[in-house]
Parts: sequence; C-alpha cells; structure tokens
Amino acid sequence: MNPVIANASFDIDKARETFREYLTGKGLRITNQRLAIFEAAFKHSEHFTAEDLLVHAREIDRSVSRATVYRTLPILTESELVREIDVGRDYKFYLASRGSHIEKAQVVDVESDKIYEIDAPFLEWYARSIAEKVGLEPISQRLQVQARPIRRKDDSKEG
Repeated sequence: MNPVIANASFDIDKARETFREYLTGKGLRITNQRLAIFEAAFKHSEHFTAEDLLVHAREIDRSVSRATVYRTLPILTESELVREIDVGRDYKFYLASRGSHIEKAQVVDVESDKIYEIDAPFLEWYARSIAEKVGLEPISQRLQVQARPIRRKDDSKEG
C-alpha cells in the first residue's frame, strides 16, 4: 500500500511550511536546493537512502549537490519531518513523516534491504513502562526485526 495514499490527512503544504519555519528558526537560509531535497523526500512513498534522495532531488533541481543532501538530511530528521532508520549497514534509510503518530516497528528483509513498517501502538506504552521501572522517562524507542524469506525444507533440496 502506498503510504501517501494511506494517510489522506497528510498535508504536504503544511509540512513544507514547517520545514521553512524550522530553517528560519535555526538561522538557516531557505534555498531552492533545500526545498528540492524536501520535495524529493516527500515524493518517496517508501524508504530511501541519501543517494536515492540525491538522484530524485536532482530531477527537481539539477544544482543539488551530494554535500547539500548530506547536510540537509540531519535538518529534516531534527525537524521530525523525516525519520532516520538504521538497519546496521554502512548507510542509513530514511522515510518522510506523513503526519502519522502511530509507532512503527520495522521488519528488515536482510536479503533485499526492503523495510516493512508495521503499526505497533504498544511501543509507546512498553517504552514508558520499562523506563519508569528505573525512574526514567523515555524519549524514543524502536523495534526492528532482521528477517529473511522463509525457506522450506523442500526448497533446499535439489530437483
């Protein structure tokens, strides 16, 4: 299912304005390159890498540089407009936030690097109950499962 279609209440104009306000609040300039990177991130309906983002941002504005993408991604994640997902590789994946506040668990297919986002509304409760046991307040949590396609015993036998 396409996450853009799945969340009909998402308003890209509001997200763009949030990004502009965040940049201004941090004393950063609102440039065409940064806006192209924002647009490219929000056009992705699935997870993407920085290199994927560079390709798509250059389709919008050919002047976007690799350095600008790598400097803009932390801004997008700090503003909570984009989520960073570390699956234990030497690169990270990203996903544009589309207004959903339901916690997600990730299931990573280690053979294809495909990431499945599964609604996990229990995560917030679980993190709070665990942290409170030691007198702390949770600030983030994640559940990530590394997986591979199921292999049946019949599949391993040669014909």
